[in-house]
Amino acid sequence: MVEEKKLVGKVTHYFPKVQAAVVMLESALKVGDRVKFIAPNGAEFEQEISSIQVDREPISEAKAGDEIGIGVSEPVKEGFEVFAI
Repeated sequence: MVEEKKLVGKVTHYFPKVQAAVVMLESALKVGDRVKFIAPNGAEFEQEISSIQVDREPISEAKAGDEIGIGVSEPVKEGFEVFAI
C-alpha cells in the first residue's frame, strides 16, 4: 500500500536554540496533526504537532498562506517539505 501524503508547507527557517521551525503553509494545520518532514536529500522523520505560534502567540490551528512557528523533535533546514500523514 502506498502511503498518501499531502504537502502542508515548506520550512523557511530553523531556530536551533529553541528547536523551532518556521513553515510557510500551503494547507491548514492544527495542533495534534501528524506530519512528516522530508529533506531535499531524502532524509525524513515524523512527529505530532504539539504547538503552533504566529507572531509568538500560541494558536490551535493555522490556514494556508500562514507563516507559522512549530516545535520540532529533530533539526531541520530551509527547504524541508512538511507533509500531513
